[in-house]
Amino acid sequence: MLTAGFGIKPGTPLITGHLSHSRICRLHVRPSRDFPQVVPKRRSLCKVASLEDDNAAEALSRYKDRPWDYLQSEEYIERYGTNPVWVGYRRNHKGGIPPQKTRKTCIRGDKICGNPCPICRNPNIIIHHQNVKLLEQFICSHTGAVYDPTLTGVCMKQQKKLKEAVNTAQTHGLLPFEVPYMEFSGEDYSNFHDAVGSTPPPQSLISGDTWYKWYYVKPDENEVAKVKKTYKAYLK
Repeated sequence: MLTAGFGIKPGTPLITGHLSHSRICRLHVRPSRDFPQVVPKRRSLCKVASLEDDNAAEALSRYKDRPWDYLQSEEYIERYGTNPVWVGYRRNHKGGIPPQKTRKTCIRGDKICGNPCPICRNPNIIIHHQNVKLLEQFICSHTGAVYDPTLTGVCMKQQKKLKEAVNTAQTHGLLPFEVPYMEFSGEDYSNFHDAVGSTPPPQSLISGDTWYKWYYVKPDENEVAKVKKTYKAYLK
């Protein structure tokens, strides 16, 4: 029962019996002098979420300038271990046969698809030509070619960035690449044309004669007339 300490005068008839919690909360209770009103301290429930967002933003800004540091961090080792980032990835698709091509992109504006590719799902993984350890995960150790996206599950947009980063890293000498070995047989591959071979010494030319007979060939007048007639409207 409610007492006078809650601001209800003695002698006031009260409803006895079962009262629901919602009905009691709707009763207007006035504070009494003997029992001052105590205001409970408010506890913010968003502090933990805000701290996590700040830590994620700080980590992202730190790895943005040096993306290769993420592959040596404890966070990466705890998540991936020694496996490449694409190991164990499986794209959601309809039916039992997977699609022949991966999606064009996983992020369109501010929207992210339901099952992004191994690179788009982790914002700390940034493709850069100096991020050699990441690029080596997508290169075949036997052929030196970049893995097909159907094997790694990478979207076409990230696959294009991977190929460009690998070519840039090979150009800068950060990644090795093999040059095909060509055995030289000693055969002279030059055609025996007068202009390609050794140039003969100049001859005493007579006016009207050509140095090389092949240099000037007089075209057939009938063929020239046909061409002029065909393109008469375009000739000036």
